[in-house]
Amino acid sequence: MKIVGLSGSIVGSKTRTAIEYAMKDIAEKYPDADAKLIDLADYNVQFSDGRNYMEYEGDTRNVAQTIMEADAIIIGTPIFQASIPGTLKNIFDLLAPQALRDKIVGILVTAGSAKHFLVAEQQLKPILTYMKAQIVQTYVFIEEKDFYRKEITNDDVLFRIRRLVEDTFVLTETYTKIREAKEAEYGF
Repeated sequence: MKIVGLSGSIVGSKTRTAIEYAMKDIAEKYPDADAKLIDLADYNVQFSDGRNYMEYEGDTRNVAQTIMEADAIIIGTPIFQASIPGTLKNIFDLLAPQALRDKIVGILVTAGSAKHFLVAEQQLKPILTYMKAQIVQTYVFIEEKDFYRKEITNDDVLFRIRRLVEDTFVLTETYTKIREAKEAEYGF
């Protein structure tokens, strides 16, 4: 199983920290998984101009292709100005509208205030649904007070991250079996 942890911002450290906790849990519990962390701060991704993602070069193509080849994605996003960052939206714009079909997507949200807990529901989930992703229903919302010196200090948040990873894997395995059974019905 190929899984990508996507840290969807080029600034700050909290989202990267949260994604790293998820990736660590994946490495410990699912050592056979092909897991890759993509932190957009480490890449030079061009702005989408409407081309097919395969027509881009360098980091832009590499990031888009890695996402397209994944079976599951855990997206980490901070909330800026009551919205997802433009860098994350740009990733979605680089991909085709059905690019996430048959992919399981889990969500981690970091925010400075509890007032932003619905941003994932009102902005991120509709984009993912439009792109045909299968979304893990419960997402992890992490506030600034849950961090101290680039560490998550709230045990409940750590439990929820582990649960998100587990749910992502269970759903990916389940949907894979369902698709394989459905394809076997055709008998080609």
